[in-house]
Amino acid sequence: MDSQGQAAPGGGGDADDAGGRAHFVFVPLMAQGHLIPAVDTALLLATHGAVCTIAATPATAVRVRATVDSARRSGLQVRLVEFPLDYAAAGMPDGADNADNVPVEHMWSYFRALPLLSAPIESYLRAHAPFPTCVVSDFCHPWTTVLAANLGVPRLSFFSMCAFYLLCQHNVERFKAFEGVAGDDEPVVVPGLEKRFVVTRAQTPGFFRWLAAWQEFADYIERAMAEADGVIMNTFEEMEPEYVAGYAAARKMKVWTVGPVSTYHHKRDATLAARGYAAAAIDAGECLRWLDGKEPGSVVYVSFGSVARAGGKQAVELGLGLEASGHPFIWVVRNADEYEELVREFLGELEARVAGHGLLVRGWAPQVLILSHAAVGGFVTHCGWNSTLEAVTAGLPVVTWPHFTDQFLNEKMAVDVLGIGVSVGVTEPLMYQTVEKEIVVGRGVVEAAVRSVMGAGDEAEERRRRARALAAKARAAMQEGGSSHGNLLDLVKRFKAVS
Repeated sequence: MDSQGQAAPGGGGDADDAGGRAHFVFVPLMAQGHLIPAVDTALLLATHGAVCTIAATPATAVRVRATVDSARRSGLQVRLVEFPLDYAAAGMPDGADNADNVPVEHMWSYFRALPLLSAPIESYLRAHAPFPTCVVSDFCHPWTTVLAANLGVPRLSFFSMCAFYLLCQHNVERFKAFEGVAGDDEPVVVPGLEKRFVVTRAQTPGFFRWLAAWQEFADYIERAMAEADGVIMNTFEEMEPEYVAGYAAARKMKVWTVGPVSTYHHKRDATLAARGYAAAAIDAGECLRWLDGKEPGSVVYVSFGSVARAGGKQAVELGLGLEASGHPFIWVVRNADEYEELVREFLGELEARVAGHGLLVRGWAPQVLILSHAAVGGFVTHCGWNSTLEAVTAGLPVVTWPHFTDQFLNEKMAVDVLGIGVSVGVTEPLMYQTVEKEIVVGRGVVEAAVRSVMGAGDEAEERRRRARALAAKARAAMQEGGSSHGNLLDLVKRFKAVS
């Protein structure tokens, strides 16, 4: 079902008379951290004259429909098309069509089900003009190699990740850095880089390689990445030039850096407030009014993204550490209603104690809107790349608290490469563990890290100076003459339809 089958009022929204323009078909991973930057990239390409089709499952489409509708009303040729999963054929529970709502025990079935979308996507694209000129697929969808081949068009891999992480992970694998290394926590030096970075297998397990049963799928992903016709990446060249060039050389393919893609929304407050979610846990206006009452640079924002979740003990320690820091804070508490009664009682008592000084958001908050407010001075983050790059774009230093996979190298990017981060000291995965263990960061560590990143000393001032300088580079990259702006134009030109 085409959820946007008619042209939007005011022109431009109907892709049927695209007349030789590039037509990018986006197949994002149906998970929040992958979906949002993919949609933002499609909207940016559309602002430069491309036609963009976004393929989505129904639960995914709900999350981004408001954003796409707004883009169409503004005249952009972008459409959102829903493709339901065949739950019965996949052995999946009804409604589990988004990676964020799939039960863990069904995750393998979910990834086996996704290739079933290939045939209906192809049929739709053949039946609805204009014919596609390029497939842009999340790297987690190796099956799109068949889709692109059947259509006879190039396929680009999309990464909501930075080049530093991708190059480190690639080098660890291609140089077999962990060969002969017994333990998951034994450190090795990332090979092939000028600067020295130490990682463990637990911190760099590779895509889908942390479980033995997924090795064949992981190999399939690697083959698909190696066979791609290029890479689109949500980063910007000026932030990590040596790693962008290094990854392009290692893969022997063109890399287009197009970020920070969240800047599409910076002059569009309505889409920024609703970005990626159908419903917020707090009204954007209420949140901004709360921030308006705080001193510039005084508030610390705390969020662990759409997947990571603090356990009960950790939630208590985090809350007490934030309270003890003395800084005003906004804390996004995911799945608060799932905590045991004692933890829920603690959250209620904390909320009462810090009323007016601390704001607890039980659910989703408009993150980019918050980060861009003058009152916010720091960000406690799980180091997901979207969040890290949004902090960079806002010119904010970060407290780094990685939970799994790429987040450990993103932490090294923030702390060791960019010099804008303070680590809480987590060195092992907190999720997707091969051996289950409880790891809790104490309230004293939380307090010290927040005080460090929000403090007034020379080190804190230098971190803020670096963060502001990076933000200026990020803005420049997206403006006319900037590297990301130029890459978007190049994509639109290079993949235009042949007359």
